[in-house]
Amino acid sequence: MIPRVRAPESRTMITLEVVRREQVSPSFASVTLGGEALEDFIAVGADQTVRLFFPRDGQPRLRMPTRSSEAWMAEMIILPKTVRPWVRTLTIRRTRPGEVDIEFALHGDSPMTQWVERVKPGSPAGIFDMGTTYLPPDGVGWQLFAADESAVPAAKAILDGAPHWLKAEAFLEVPTTADVPVTPPSWPAGVRVHWLPRDDPARRPGELVLDAVRRATLPSGRFYTWVAGEARLPTSLRRHLVADRGARKPDISFTGYWRYGHSSPG
Repeated sequence: MIPRVRAPESRTMITLEVVRREQVSPSFASVTLGGEALEDFIAVGADQTVRLFFPRDGQPRLRMPTRSSEAWMAEMIILPKTVRPWVRTLTIRRTRPGEVDIEFALHGDSPMTQWVERVKPGSPAGIFDMGTTYLPPDGVGWQLFAADESAVPAAKAILDGAPHWLKAEAFLEVPTTADVPVTPPSWPAGVRVHWLPRDDPARRPGELVLDAVRRATLPSGRFYTWVAGEARLPTSLRRHLVADRGARKPDISFTGYWRYGHSSPG
């Protein structure tokens, strides 16, 4: 699926290094990247999406693409794996002068999870701006957020910066009960959060969110939806909202971050 995206006006490949790593909960970790090159990075929205480049195991350094356009993908394909970095699509959790935080959902022994678990201060990494998909239109009375763990950091970033008057229903699925925050986040009072711990490693991610929204009594009136996660979640929820809730298709931003049972390409 191809989401609507507000693209950056200009962008460049940015090489950084790890400043610190923090464990957020059993299934989530945060990595802070920093460097002078962040002067070239301008966030354009709440769910600021970037391509993250990081070395494969055994690579002594990070080799970033040289082209600051979509041509970087062709450049990467022809590189041998001995020098080609891993690349994943992620959301900036927070930005500060000279630093950005990226929060990761950890799962299995994927290359990204292995990198996050072993990364140390000074380790190289790079980012490339991809824009934002959170694009609420004028005229909606409230907002709906739906995310599995892969999209929970993006939803949290959006709600961190939400205006105080926002009214929203947020359905956030996490792998375990231990991943539910003990202290509620400081989000607007009009945001009602439904934490959905799966607690079953055999259950498909996103099913709890989809079932919960289908059963939920939602506010009336026109609303905007931001939904992201495993591919079946956004497509199925969009279908439900349009067919059963009377939602307008242009009022739904939906993105498939990954596919269950499929590895992300390198």
